[in-house]
Amino acid sequence: MCRGEGELKLSIPQDLLDILICPACQGRVELKADGSALKCVECRRVYPVKNGIPAMVVEEATIEDEEPRQQTG
Repeated sequence: MCRGEGELKLSIPQDLLDILICPACQGRVELKADGSALKCVECRRVYPVKNGIPAMVVEEATIEDEEPRQQTG
């Protein structure tokens, strides 16, 4: 685990990522590029990391859009 300017980055071995699944849809999860969360590749739920531990609780997850939303106006 690395620390930098108040943020925690998660380092999960690939063999552990291979067995973790999304509790909502049982899809495969991947570590986000910045290491801050795990994201389900099926339902796009993002599970936050708290104190270096993924919070794999459906009620704490957010759903991330595939593409950024276009702002109008």
